[in-house]
Amino acid sequence: MKKESNFLYVIRLTVTLLLICVVMAAALGAVNGVTAPIIEQLTYEKTQRAVSAVLEGGGDEVADFPAMDMISKVYHGENGYAVEVTPTGFDNTITMMVGVNNEGKVTGISIIDHSETAGLGAVAAAATSAGEAFRAQFAGLSSTISVTKDGGQVEAITSATITSRAVCDGVNAALALVAAMG
Repeated sequence: MKKESNFLYVIRLTVTLLLICVVMAAALGAVNGVTAPIIEQLTYEKTQRAVSAVLEGGGDEVADFPAMDMISKVYHGENGYAVEVTPTGFDNTITMMVGVNNEGKVTGISIIDHSETAGLGAVAAAATSAGEAFRAQFAGLSSTISVTKDGGQVEAITSATITSRAVCDGVNAALALVAAMG
């Protein structure tokens, strides 16, 4: 039996690996092409639900607004603004919608996306009594908002002060933007 040379062996392995990579890249591209529009539509619907949850009557997206840290999008309606903010929590950014009425008071917050620790920071977005109680604390507040550990009025989630502070930072950014817009 003839032994294959090292050079041909390396070439054969390289070509095989290249073909596998090309096939896998094409498969991933095809899957992305199919799922990207679906993901985009679901994200749009989730955002619209968040706008409606924090701003009575909803609102239309504002194209031109002052550039500020954490501000992604702004929606304006008859009753005020819904501001999408992305503060940095414990694990990563928290995407949330903050409603601010025409008097400059928070009407509510809705957490759209996060990667906070399950059972701790994730409580902020949870559809549980603890999560709902945490989010409800923000309604009616204005000016600078902070957790009670920092001398503020918001009771932090147990063992999730960083997440609680991040949510407060996001609400403060939304209030500052609405104040700047007049």
